[in-house]
Amino acid sequence: MTMMNIPFLDLKAINHEYAEELKAACARVIDSGWYLMGDELRQFEADFAGYCGVSHAVGVANGLDALSLVLRAWKEQGKLHDGDEVLVQNNTFIATIAAISENALTPVLVDIDPATYNLDIDAVEAAITDKTRLILPVHLYGQLAPMPAIMALARQHELLVLEDCAQAHGASLQGRKAGSWGDAAAFSFYPGKNLGALGDAGAVVSNDGELTTLVRALGNYGSRIKYQHDHAGVNSRLDEIQAAVLRVKLARLDADTERRRIIAERFLAEIRNPLIRLPHVTQREAHVWHLFVVACPCREVLKDYLTQHGIQTNIHYPLAIPEQKPYRHLTISAHAREAALNDQILSLPLYPTLSEAEQNHLIATLNSFNASTT
Repeated sequence: MTMMNIPFLDLKAINHEYAEELKAACARVIDSGWYLMGDELRQFEADFAGYCGVSHAVGVANGLDALSLVLRAWKEQGKLHDGDEVLVQNNTFIATIAAISENALTPVLVDIDPATYNLDIDAVEAAITDKTRLILPVHLYGQLAPMPAIMALARQHELLVLEDCAQAHGASLQGRKAGSWGDAAAFSFYPGKNLGALGDAGAVVSNDGELTTLVRALGNYGSRIKYQHDHAGVNSRLDEIQAAVLRVKLARLDADTERRRIIAERFLAEIRNPLIRLPHVTQREAHVWHLFVVACPCREVLKDYLTQHGIQTNIHYPLAIPEQKPYRHLTISAHAREAALNDQILSLPLYPTLSEAEQNHLIATLNSFNASTT
């Protein structure tokens, strides 16, 4: 087998495809002399709201702030209070839980569907108590959570819904994109995301104009009018250069997503190894393949084997939330079981610039892995 080095993610190659447009966008901002809360931000917010199918978007500093500012705004509005319970999955990135805890809310960790790694609707329903006020579904790995069922359950119990869309830019179900289902949604534009900035960046989207106006004020030192501060706010603003960069990339997001889907579909069709469990796809348009995550009972051996053959992998995420030091006081809901696949999952390289030769090498290497290797 020919040796080839395949990075887990090649941002240099990805951004090279936009290089001239990105440089022109940055130059446009530099030449304008206006670097915060200007025309680039306003245009990106309008474009991104339209893309998501909602009325409003607010650019913020990062994905964590996007989540946290929505929760903070709902507390300001009296819709949430200290100690209220938030139902969320155990296998998310720590930022989701950090946003909950920093707002003095109580995360309640519920079980996932072992096929999709997203929230299990039966587990969510079983975990609802008289203290539950919010469901926070995470569209993990790029596949939409079962939003029709989640929204029906939320309306039945008069609960808020905040979508964590950090990995699901452009995913859609029943013609509705990620971010357009819940009462609000939070996006991260971290450089490695499907829609990635050249630094930290994020956004809140919603059809609730009162909410997004408050989010914008909270992220601008609590101010709607300069030097008049009606709230105890923070500094969380999407700057003009990142907004200009995101405008360039948003215009090509659907094309990049289609390339991701084509590569993923090839992997699904051609990786044939009984030791490797491939991802489950609910619907083609519902998955944008931020990550291609397989499961293997001998994960560490497979990871080493791939490394030996020049293929870099990653684990999302090696520790469950209650195993993280700040959250050891949390337990899985009594209605949920510990995800049995936590020590089996492995993320493989998948991005729009992954060449055919690299795909061939990855598929052949995975298919050559066998029990005797262990």
